[in-house]
Amino acid sequence: MTQPSNNNLASKLGQGFAVLLVAALFFSLGLWQLDRAVALKQSLKNATQIDTSVVSLESITAARQELPVEAINRQVLVSGHYVAEFRAPNQIDGDGKKSDWEVALMQVGTNKAILVVRGLWSERLLNPDVSQAMVIDVQGQLLPHQVQDRALNAEGVISRLDSSVIVGLTDLDLFDGFVLASSESHQGQILDRTRPTPEKITSKIPGYYWQHLSYVVIWWLMAGVVLYLPFYRRRVAP
Repeated sequence: MTQPSNNNLASKLGQGFAVLLVAALFFSLGLWQLDRAVALKQSLKNATQIDTSVVSLESITAARQELPVEAINRQVLVSGHYVAEFRAPNQIDGDGKKSDWEVALMQVGTNKAILVVRGLWSERLLNPDVSQAMVIDVQGQLLPHQVQDRALNAEGVISRLDSSVIVGLTDLDLFDGFVLASSESHQGQILDRTRPTPEKITSKIPGYYWQHLSYVVIWWLMAGVVLYLPFYRRRVAP
């Protein structure tokens, strides 16, 4: 008579373990979803947080190193000579408008260089007197390099705003990222032209903050249902 009783006990223990396992799975999914919500909120905060103080480029980053996180979006001052010019097609500004941009490689000091977005490609002839012999002072926003191509590399064309696509064209030590110029001047004389605004930043984490929180509630509600279900079945059993 004890064998059926032992089998029944083992079955109940197995069912109880399965219930706890499924409930724990749903609860852990809720925790994971909560972490995603927190990470999403923090990433958007970091991406849009801009220090408006103006600093020199080399005080916050250096050539031949990855752009530090704390340097992203900073307003920088940099001076040098434009030694090359490129067209960057299909760039998108802060208003969502797509256009080709004029990008110049600025030599900084004797052996360093950084990409500078000067303005719209259609306005590249507005300052015909700018030459490689002139020292240009630039103020602008320091942004991370782009990771997706917007066009094909060709002579005088760069596929994306990324110094890695031009390493074979220069012996200079390149800075990571690029400067989106808000102003240019030479010996105090301002070079007037239309300046693109940065593309609006979105989080790499998909979804919306409240969407993630709603999934947290759903996962934990399902965990509660799984835990309650055995008791409900026992209550309604004849």
